[in-house]
Amino acid sequence: MMGTRGEQKKDQITSNTDALTVSAQGEAAAEDKELLSVEKIFSSMEVPPWQKQLTLRAFVVSFVLGVLFTFIVMKLNLTTGIIPSLNVSAGLLGFFFVKTWTKLLEKSGMLRQPFTRQENTVIQTCVVASSGIAFSGGFGSYLFGMSEVVAKQSTEANNAQNIKNPTLGWMIGFLFVVSFLGLFSVVPLRKIMIIDFKLIYPSGTATAHLINSFHTPQGAKLAKKQVRALGKFFSFSFLWGFFQWFFTAGDGCGFANFPTFGLKAFDNRFYFDFSATYVGVGMICPYLINISLLVGAVLSWGIMWPLIDARKGSWYSAELSPSSLHGLQGYRVFIAIAMILGDGLYNFFKVLSHTLYGLYRQLSNKDPGTVIPLSGRSPPELPPSLSYDDQRRTALFLKDQIPTWLAVAGYVTIAIISVVTLPHIFSQLKWYYIVVIYIIAPTLAFCNAYGCGLTDWSLASTYGKLAIFTIGAWAGASHGGVLAGLAACGVMMNIVSTASDLTQDFKTGYMTLASPRSMFVSQIIGTAMGCVISPCVFWLFYKAFNDLGVPGSQYPAPYALVYRNMSILGVEGFSALPKHCLTLCYVFFFAAIVINGIRDLVGKKKAGFIPLPMAMAIPFYLGSYFAIDMCVGSLILFVWGKVNKAKADAFGPAVASGLICGDGIWTLPSSILALAGVNPPICMKFLSRGTNAKVDAFLGS
Repeated sequence: MMGTRGEQKKDQITSNTDALTVSAQGEAAAEDKELLSVEKIFSSMEVPPWQKQLTLRAFVVSFVLGVLFTFIVMKLNLTTGIIPSLNVSAGLLGFFFVKTWTKLLEKSGMLRQPFTRQENTVIQTCVVASSGIAFSGGFGSYLFGMSEVVAKQSTEANNAQNIKNPTLGWMIGFLFVVSFLGLFSVVPLRKIMIIDFKLIYPSGTATAHLINSFHTPQGAKLAKKQVRALGKFFSFSFLWGFFQWFFTAGDGCGFANFPTFGLKAFDNRFYFDFSATYVGVGMICPYLINISLLVGAVLSWGIMWPLIDARKGSWYSAELSPSSLHGLQGYRVFIAIAMILGDGLYNFFKVLSHTLYGLYRQLSNKDPGTVIPLSGRSPPELPPSLSYDDQRRTALFLKDQIPTWLAVAGYVTIAIISVVTLPHIFSQLKWYYIVVIYIIAPTLAFCNAYGCGLTDWSLASTYGKLAIFTIGAWAGASHGGVLAGLAACGVMMNIVSTASDLTQDFKTGYMTLASPRSMFVSQIIGTAMGCVISPCVFWLFYKAFNDLGVPGSQYPAPYALVYRNMSILGVEGFSALPKHCLTLCYVFFFAAIVINGIRDLVGKKKAGFIPLPMAMAIPFYLGSYFAIDMCVGSLILFVWGKVNKAKADAFGPAVASGLICGDGIWTLPSSILALAGVNPPICMKFLSRGTNAKVDAFLGS
């Protein structure tokens, strides 16, 4: 789910983390069992019908985990926008909760239905669908970018027609009318994607291996140990967050403002902020991402911003406030946007070319005797060349059809409701803009789902940015184009994001013998949960923290300002940029494209030493404190791997998940305390010797 799955439930930064960070348990199980045949191991176990895969206990557990992971994703959204894959945690905790429950029932003689891998897959699908809305709902990007808090940070387009403050009612309504279209758009193509084209979907495949391994005797034992490790570090992380709270009685107080490398470095945002969340995120994200973040921080806050700051009074007025986009803040935001757009554009055309080339090869090399199975047609005979596993999986995947008429009717019905409803939520978003989006969206959803199957990259946020520029420019500045562009971004992002998520789930279901019907129903129920849970969790943050979205605060929501300024650029052009900023934007835009091109040309091995432009761009605006946290996480995992690689591989993701979950859940009681008016008792601040002497003299007088 950085978006960029960082502004993204997944973009290039986080898109590959599922495959890269699945525990050794899943990988070892994958290798060993493919040799032995996975399905022969489970051949004695009956596959329940699709209705019995959808159990009440599965959805109760999914709801609890959905709330947990929504808090985590929301906190990440509102701090840096970097969201690692939480699939391992969701699979592991889902297995643990239901397995514990069924064991208790079994001992009391009340167990009616055993816990199967199909039910585990249903939980996984539902949890990821539910928490995914916290990203695709735009609470840290386009949706919050509409608010007055973010609009005040720009001098352009901050009039009433380009502002819409968040309220629970319209947020829930908006998500319900836009979040289901992507699911219906790809359902008719599920068999072509999974059976006919045999797309890999690395994240879905890795998740399936993980779930399959849990349900073997050896895998269950390891899963218990992993849950124990996750629980220990969850408790530590939660208690550490609670302990830190006592020292945060005012602005700039607490361990999060500890000047680790000195006060001068602290002023340039170089410090370790003792965040268990980002140490855990660093343990999950590949080393290259963490190093790229640090390189970007050194380049921007260590070199560029001090040099530009020295030209204050020449390049921009010295009288401007630090948060003005006509001053140094403008360079930070717009150069970061240029790099993100350059990286996104390169990867858009790269994945599109992969998709078109892959389609061409599939269609041109297709055996004319092969029948693409369509709804209402009996399943074709399976080729004898298929392995036992593929024969069994294909037969069960084709057994439970989802009628094409249902998918088409569902898409058209929701589209009509949406076209009627959305202009009432956003008067600037005219009905004909929405119709155009819905005509184009199925094609883009297919491209995103197909590209994700080939490369594991979901470009949902890139498609969203395209909608910002096209619809914003179409609407125009005088007709609320900024708000129209942000709303259109939300519509597009939700469609293409859920489409790729569902096809990943179909792949996971295919490999665990979970029915496509149970996957589809689970995704719909999870999405519906997310449409209520995510706005409620965001509303809690919004009401509890008065400085939400303010630069330098605990929750700066950096991508909200980035997305709003993209929309302003699309509507008003480059007139808002400070002196020489456009030239620097061009340089970094093309640099991002060139760096990506070099990475692809030199091959995988050498590309591992070249930083990722998207990752480099994030600290341009935020600073390096979270990058240092993440590098500490990488260092812990690296040293652990040198000492005991097997244990690091098996327990690293569980430890990281514990650190992320504990700190993430602490935000719930801290929000409740803030709403109740309970303030921390102590302010711990760090002052220079000179300032401290002045304070002492003042207090002594």
